Amino acid sequence: MNSAAENSGLEPACGVVVDGRHLLTVRVYYEDTDFSGIVYHANYLRFLERGRTESLRAIGANQSVMLAAGGLFFAVRRMTIDWKLPALMDDVLTIETRTREMRGASMIIDQRILRDGVEILTAEVRVAAIVGGRPARIPDEIRTLLGGD
Repeated sequence: MNSAAENSGLEPACGVVVDGRHLLTVRVYYEDTDFSGIVYHANYLRFLERGRTESLRAIGANQSVMLAAGGLFFAVRRMTIDWKLPALMDDVLTIETRTREMRGASMIIDQRILRDGVEILTAEVRVAAIVGGRPARIPDEIRTLLGGD
């Protein structure tokens, strides 16, 4: 059964790739904030995850397809976050995602969250490729899509 969005031709926002960086725009909703109208710190993780997921989708590496086809998924191994400024209810944020380094079974991804071009958060994320519960080499086709060796 098709949803109303599919029938209308509407598609969810997946962002755009510009100069090797994926850009995704999100709006801060009430549900993202604490009692003061400021984004709750853990919710930034959701924004960053959406950025990484949509960056893969934008280059043709859909995570649900990879998982179904061969059991490959990416798991966050380490994340370092620097909160610089708070995001507020109704802000429109840009999530910027860029693969900095590719290794055998892992990669380092740099992410930023910007509001009106001003950086409010930076994150360095190391993700591991996993198949069958164990680290696995990132497939060559995904390496190529991500600009790796």
